[in-house]
This record gives sequence, C-alpha cells and structure tokens, in this order.
Amino acid sequence: MENPEKLCRKFKDVSLEELRDKLAEFAKVRNWDQYHSPRNLLLALVGEVGELSEIFQWKGEVERGLPNWSSDDKKHLEEEISDVLLYLVQLADVCGLDLGQAALSKIVKNAQKYPLLK
Repeated sequence: MENPEKLCRKFKDVSLEELRDKLAEFAKVRNWDQYHSPRNLLLALVGEVGELSEIFQWKGEVERGLPNWSSDDKKHLEEEISDVLLYLVQLADVCGLDLGQAALSKIVKNAQKYPLLK
C-alpha cells in the first residue's frame, strides 16, 4: 500500500504528467484499469462537474478569492475541483492525448481567434 504522506506531500508546481503517473499507479494497484474506459471516465467527470456546480448553485455571484466563504466551504470546493481535474487528466491519458500540449495549443488558437483590440 502506498504511503499517504508520499501521495500528499506539498509541491510548488505539480505537472500534469506527475498527476497522470500517480493516477495510473493508483488505479493499477487497485485493478481499476478495467473500469477506466473513456466513456466511464467522461461520465464520472460529468458527475464531478455536477457536484462542483452544486457548491455555487444558490450562492449568486461570489467575489474572487471567496473572502466570505468558510474554510470548510473552501476545502469542499478544493476537493470537488480536484476531482474534476483528476478525472480530466485520466480521460486525456486513456485517450492518448497530451493534455498540457493540447491546452497550450488551444490558448494559441484562441489568441488567433480573438486578437487584441487596438
């Protein structure tokens, strides 16, 4: 069994590759790979996005930094955002996509589509 402290140590910058590798190992040692088809991961991702949406559902607009939120509410948000990220990383991995490179390419494409106004 992996050491939870090793899994949770603080990183200044965590790469998508590191997350991908940790997730792959996590699933492998539990024999969960058999369940991680693109479809199943997408449906799990959608479910997590729903849980994330519920946090904001009745709050109206909120200020950047969430200054009026309790530490428990912020922790809950952190966990749900993490779930979304982790499923997205797994989905990209099982689809054979380089998520980081795809995101950078999309930023370039968006810059061309929406040039600066002068």
